[in-house]
Amino acid sequence: MIKNLTRKTIISKDFKLLKDFRSKSKGLINNNYAKTVIFYTRFGIHTFGVKFPIDIIITDKKLKVSSIKERLVPNRVFLWSPKGSLVIELENGAIKRSKTEVDDILEIKL
Repeated sequence: MIKNLTRKTIISKDFKLLKDFRSKSKGLINNNYAKTVIFYTRFGIHTFGVKFPIDIIITDKKLKVSSIKERLVPNRVFLWSPKGSLVIELENGAIKRSKTEVDDILEIKL
């Protein structure tokens, strides 16, 4: 479960942690529906091969939100400051529903 502690909301009830290079490279590519995935990367992602818009939350190592992107459509690139390293890819609308904003503190429970 991913919670926004600042807003006292739930961002996602379940997620998949992507650990190896292959799973991180694939992400949501060729999936027919959005599911929440989490992985570490440097400062950018792309949605080439993703069939639907997604929401993106970037956090630092302390799970403080450093960047957000709502409705990132297919075939786009999203870059952020290198201070963020954890990427949370969500279904479109998840950021708005959870009222998540930059500087909010998250909690991730495995």
